[in-house]
Amino acid sequence: METLISLLVFGYLIGAVPFSLLIGKWFYKIDLREHGSGNIGTTNTFRILGKKAGILVLIMDMMKGAVPVWTAMLIDTDFHVFLPGLAAALGHVYSIFLKFRGGKAVATSAGAVLAYNPLMFAILLSVFLLTLRTSKYVSLSSIVSAVLFFILSLVFRDPLLIGLSFIIAVVIVVRHISNIKRIIDGTESKITFM
Repeated sequence: METLISLLVFGYLIGAVPFSLLIGKWFYKIDLREHGSGNIGTTNTFRILGKKAGILVLIMDMMKGAVPVWTAMLIDTDFHVFLPGLAAALGHVYSIFLKFRGGKAVATSAGAVLAYNPLMFAILLSVFLLTLRTSKYVSLSSIVSAVLFFILSLVFRDPLLIGLSFIIAVVIVVRHISNIKRIIDGTESKITFM
C-alpha cells in the first residue's frame, strides 16, 4: 500500500508540472494562459510558441504519463501499473502548482498508454492522425481517441484498465466541452499543416 501511495503521489506531482507554462515564461517571456485558447496544453503551445516549443512540450507531457507507468513496471507491484499514469493525467488537469487548473490530459494520457501497451498506443495514434487529417480538429481527434481508448480496454479484456480508461475518457471529453460547442457552431480552430 505504501508503494502504491508513493507512486500515485509521484505520478500526480510529475503530472502537475506545467512544462508548457515554464518553457513559455523562461524562453519566450509569454504566459500561455494569456494567449490563444488560454490552455497550457500542446495545441496552444504549437499555436503560440511555435513548432520547436510545441514538439518539446508534447514530448515532455507524454513523458509525464510514461515515467510513472514505467516506474511501476520496474517495481514488483501487486496493483495495476497504469494507476500512476492516471494520477499523472489528473495531475496535469488539476495541477497543485496552478491552483488545481491545467491542461486537458491528452498527451499525458497518451504517454501512459505508450508505456503500458505500445500496440494500443499505435492504434490510438493512427486513429488520432486519421481523424485529424479528415476533420482538421485536434479537439475532435483527442475526443475520438479517448473514447476509443475505453473501447479498446474492453477488447483487450483488462478489467481494471476498463475503469481507468473510462475515467480518462470522461475527463478528456469534459475538458473539451467548449471545443465541442465551437465545432457545432463552426468556430473551432482548424490545423493547417495536414
